[in-house]
Amino acid sequence: MRTQVVIIGAGPAGLLLSRLLSRDGIDNVVLERRSRAHVESRIRAGVLEPGTVDLLVAAGVADRMHREALTHDGFHLVFDGRYAHVDLTGLAGAPVTVYGQTEITQDLVAACLGTDTKLIFEAQAVTPCDFDGARPRVTYAKDGQTHEIACDFIAGCDGFHGVCRSSVPPGAVTLYERVLPFGWLGMLTEAPPVSDELIYVRHERGFALCSMRSKTRSRYYVQVPESASVEDWSDERFWDELRRRIPGDAGERLITGPALEKSIAPLRSFVAEPMRFGRLFLAGDAAHIVPPTGAKGLNLAAADAGGLAKALTAYYGSGDGTALESYSETRLRHVWRAERFSWWFTAMTHRFEGDAFAGRLQQAEFDAVAGSRAFRTALAENYIGIFRKDSPS
Repeated sequence: MRTQVVIIGAGPAGLLLSRLLSRDGIDNVVLERRSRAHVESRIRAGVLEPGTVDLLVAAGVADRMHREALTHDGFHLVFDGRYAHVDLTGLAGAPVTVYGQTEITQDLVAACLGTDTKLIFEAQAVTPCDFDGARPRVTYAKDGQTHEIACDFIAGCDGFHGVCRSSVPPGAVTLYERVLPFGWLGMLTEAPPVSDELIYVRHERGFALCSMRSKTRSRYYVQVPESASVEDWSDERFWDELRRRIPGDAGERLITGPALEKSIAPLRSFVAEPMRFGRLFLAGDAAHIVPPTGAKGLNLAAADAGGLAKALTAYYGSGDGTALESYSETRLRHVWRAERFSWWFTAMTHRFEGDAFAGRLQQAEFDAVAGSRAFRTALAENYIGIFRKDSPS
């Protein structure tokens, strides 16, 4: 088989890249080691920056989002019972959109399967080859047979544990990582949310977040130690702990129910540099991970896809490879600014065991946000998209 671009990974970055390339007439194949059912059922993020919404519109997959998504003009920040409201639209000029990654993935898969795009699920032993030369190729196994795809470029959108980054010679990549000593225990439930906007809570027992996926489906999180396991947390224990941490008025509105999904997400900051190795380009979690506090993971992945699609379109359209050459440098500037914001927001809102100094710094940070429009504006601008006024590439 021969194609122009092989995309490894059918997460949001890979699927979005495929759609953008296909709409510009660039032939591509998407390889995914998991089943379609698994890919479409993964529960992940749900807060979309304006730039991500624009990319979904450009990909032609925004109709259901426009019908069902929620628009949030701000969010609440609560520090030991004290409220501060961050007016995103008033301070930064735009709201965020709440629409789950599960729904985005389903929309993208349906759009890809409705075209000539080759979307291959359950592709095993996927291996990128010869990407340091002019004729890269990808091999994979399917239904007991080995296949090979010759291509011009390979896009590694296969996540943190994927094959693409691990195929790069160790001396060619530098890894930066900071692992936090706690995680988020998240529960999805079929119940209306406690608020029309997200509530971020810093409490002496640990962080909590009241979020949602729709007007009838809520997503809640509590900070737990890194040693915690889901099996230790019954639904009853989760609701009791959440109610202890959130403000009393929110607790009175809390409607509990059985968990539709419950999982623990570890918190880490991670960046791989560079994001290009010859004709192999990394995007999304294959290249970077941020703590979920600032809602940057999905949005960074979408921006990577948008930037790479734009660069490939320029290359195939006019032969201009400038954007491809600068892809890594350009994206890493964006990535590191998102890393900085996510780390700052996490450090302000989470409990660091035994660190009284950190606690006093958190108090000072909250006082600055609550008391200064300039601080709230900076927070709002980062939250809706650090490069909102710039090109996503």
